[in-house]
Amino acid sequence: YYYDVIKYQRGHNCEDKLHIRTAQISDAEEMLAIYKPNDENTQSHMNKNPINEEIPHRIKTTLKKYPYIVAELNGKIVGYAYAGVFKGRKAYDWSVETSIYIRLENHGNGIGRKLYEKLEEILTKQGVTNVNACIAYTEHEDKHLHNDSVCFHKKLGYKTVGVFHKCAYKFDKWYDMIWMEKFIAGHSANPNDIIPSPMLNC
Repeated sequence: YYYDVIKYQRGHNCEDKLHIRTAQISDAEEMLAIYKPNDENTQSHMNKNPINEEIPHRIKTTLKKYPYIVAELNGKIVGYAYAGVFKGRKAYDWSVETSIYIRLENHGNGIGRKLYEKLEEILTKQGVTNVNACIAYTEHEDKHLHNDSVCFHKKLGYKTVGVFHKCAYKFDKWYDMIWMEKFIAGHSANPNDIIPSPMLNC
């Protein structure tokens, strides 16, 4: 388990604290409550099927190798983030794909940055070198997509490396998909094997 207690003052009382910890199966209901409004009202997430049973399974399988973390503000989960396989083949072990979800009412409060900072800290300890994000994008913003995620990742040091045009359809509109990447460690010859997150000395 990974724990971090952070004094959280931006837009909140000075006594408020943001607590970042490893996700648990028992968190699934709160996490679903965060996911559903994003999925139903925005283009940011492409899933068109119910995921009531998918989140517990994803937590369980992800934590076998990668971090899956939640952020609590005064005991309430306000966001979560995790890393997963970028490509299934051994040669891609040092690269991961990241995902992040924040309660809509907590967007812009710095919670996403704190989650990603902790996620990258854990991934660096594992030996990961590349973090990648696949993000919905549109040239003409609408009520479902404002390209906020692209701006968020740019601020954290991600760079755009590719665009898939009109590859996703939702809300009666075709959307693009952008891949962004960030190096969180150097690339050496003969890198060590990735350390599964449960084996880290917490």
